[in-house]
Amino acid sequence: MAAAGRFEKLRSNPWLTLISVALGVVMVGLDGTVVSIANPFIARDLGASLESLQWVTNSYLLALAVLLVVGGKLGDRFGRKKVFLTGIIGFALTSLLVGLSGSIGEVILWRAFQGVFGALLMPNTLALLRSVFPAEKLNSAIGIWGASSAISIAAGPIIGGLLVENVSWESVFYINVPVGVIALLVGIAVVRESRDDRPGQRFDPLGLVLLSGGLFALVFGVVKAQTWGWSSPLTFGFLGGSVALLALFVLAESRVAQPLLPLSLFRNRTVTLGSVLVLVNFFAMFGVLFFVTLYLQNVHGYSAVGAGVRLLPLTTVFMVGSPIGASLTTRYGPRVPIGLGLLVTSAALFGLTQLDANSSYLRLWPSLLALGLGIAFVAVASAEAIVGNAPLELSGVAGGLQSTAMQLGGAIGTSVLGSILTARISGVLVDKLVGAGAPERLATRLADSAETVSQGVALTPPPGTSAGVGEALAAGSHAAFMSGLHVALLVGAIVTLIGACAAPFIRASGRPTDSGAFAAG
Repeated sequence: MAAAGRFEKLRSNPWLTLISVALGVVMVGLDGTVVSIANPFIARDLGASLESLQWVTNSYLLALAVLLVVGGKLGDRFGRKKVFLTGIIGFALTSLLVGLSGSIGEVILWRAFQGVFGALLMPNTLALLRSVFPAEKLNSAIGIWGASSAISIAAGPIIGGLLVENVSWESVFYINVPVGVIALLVGIAVVRESRDDRPGQRFDPLGLVLLSGGLFALVFGVVKAQTWGWSSPLTFGFLGGSVALLALFVLAESRVAQPLLPLSLFRNRTVTLGSVLVLVNFFAMFGVLFFVTLYLQNVHGYSAVGAGVRLLPLTTVFMVGSPIGASLTTRYGPRVPIGLGLLVTSAALFGLTQLDANSSYLRLWPSLLALGLGIAFVAVASAEAIVGNAPLELSGVAGGLQSTAMQLGGAIGTSVLGSILTARISGVLVDKLVGAGAPERLATRLADSAETVSQGVALTPPPGTSAGVGEALAAGSHAAFMSGLHVALLVGAIVTLIGACAAPFIRASGRPTDSGAFAAG
């Protein structure tokens, strides 16, 4: 009895719940950034193409995006603590299996299962915070939640770089096992269970099938468009199928007594715009991180640790910017930090378009710093805009909605910006090679090498060619890569600028505590 009393006392302290939730977020955050550092090593060890490398990221994002709302609904229905801890256990185990993989196909498979368990974990972190913190302290808790994610994002490139250089790329996944064990033990001890206790609750299998199918078709179609082409019938088929399934989902949810995703959430302008703008925010972030890492390692030749250190302005400012964004949200509501964050992000992306293959680090770090600040503001304020405006009993679903927007933005950003980069490289590669001094006949023979160049890798000269030709191929390859990178960054900058223009339409948020308090404004 005494032990039970001690546990009950621990579970009555919301700050201990925040520590447990933060550990889960750290595990997911570490995994996200160490993968970008490990990608070049995975490619060399397992012979992966750029498309395969993108699937290492996108298989995870695909599973995550498809199931996040479902994970939040499961938490609301069966217990947020239970589903959160299940996610931690599964995420740790699948991380171990990724490290034990012997082929790129196995890596992609287990990364997808990581996404499944991440979908159980992530939406319930915000829901657990919403269930234990009073309204006046929730923004501070969300700021620390964001900062804990940022700490792991900041540490990930350094830890990942040290591990891949001194141990192996597999070890960057093994690190999730001890972190998961600690998170599990702390969660069992300090987190109080919460759920939607309204009578007559039922699960919505039709909604689950339609929403999951629609999101899968959307993300898969966008990702595969890089291979099939955007005008391919297969691409149109998947994207058209996505529209049809999501339209059927909306129709079905409007007629179900207990819907998977209550459409009433979207009557609130702040929830709807917040979801769209967080998607825009992470569209830019994931695309930039993927290709800037390749730029640092393959164009500039930095080691994994060196690349991680040079990303610190972004990741460290993300950590510092999260509490600042929470403070701004408390004072002004989500409108100001979201609008300001997207403006700063857009300016940072415009700044990155000024880089070339020989740019010094002094031209890179200011844009990374601004990017970290802008992304932090939007990430924290969007959590308030979406989760803080949802009825308390739907906080798991709202957390899933916010996380879904983040992951959809990441998957679409990586794929769309990757397609833009590769298409641009294909169009300019021969000219850039010839302009750098490569023989025109050789350049024409290498015209189909955009796949290699899109990783920032210099083309290998044929046997027997002179050193000068090799240098010309390297210079031309890097010039083509930079041309593609500039166009991709410009698109990201324009998209985030348009998002910033929409931010003023977000209304100051209220904090409903039940369905009756949920307003449409």
